[in-house]
Amino acid sequence: MLFVQNIGVWPMILIILVIVLLFGGKKIPEMMKGLGQGMKEFKDATKGEEEEKKDK
Repeated sequence: MLFVQNIGVWPMILIILVIVLLFGGKKIPEMMKGLGQGMKEFKDATKGEEEEKKDK
């Protein structure tokens, strides 16, 4: 996340604009939904492993 902190406002706007142009406005919400679901599954999996370690 250090990389994101060093980017200014205009480069960030340019990156977002390029992403919108490449994927289109309709595809981005689908991609974000998939990313969110993947992050939730990862969090649940790591949470389950922590609980298993506590039980032992």
